[in-house]
Amino acid sequence: MKLAFRSSKPHCSVNLFNMHARKLAFSLLAVALTVPVCLSQQAMANPDYVEHKAKSVGADEYGMKRYVMAFLRKGPSRDRPKHEADELQAAHMANISRLAEEGKLVLAGPFFGDGELRGIYIFDVETVAEAKALTATDPAIKAGSLSMELVPWYGSAALMEINELHKQVAKTLF
Repeated sequence: MKLAFRSSKPHCSVNLFNMHARKLAFSLLAVALTVPVCLSQQAMANPDYVEHKAKSVGADEYGMKRYVMAFLRKGPSRDRPKHEADELQAAHMANISRLAEEGKLVLAGPFFGDGELRGIYIFDVETVAEAKALTATDPAIKAGSLSMELVPWYGSAALMEINELHKQVAKTLF
């Protein structure tokens, strides 16, 4: 099949079928060259892999695991006298320390400033229901000073080592 297009310029014609075939061939070539690169990247073994370490932190084959992340937000009941707020904060911090010692809380920390979003937790649990039960133990949640949004998260299993490392670098503990 030969389709031709004539332009207003003399002696200029383009075979549309061949142009389409060349574009298709170029596209197929690009895909053919890209797929092996992607496949080889997926199948590449990690030379630094340490099996006993991966097992000890619950890593899957990619070094990842399932967690639940909690976004701490300002709660509906924040107005209280300073001494009550200080006591509530101390109880909140004690709960964080307890959950970390139990191995249920992998990471916790506040955000800077005084915005609506106050901080995060990352729980070493499989389900949002498990994380919800843990957040129910937080005095700041019970008092309505904070509320939490819980979201399943897939992250590096190496986070399981963060609490032990933190003990080595924190000069003062809560």
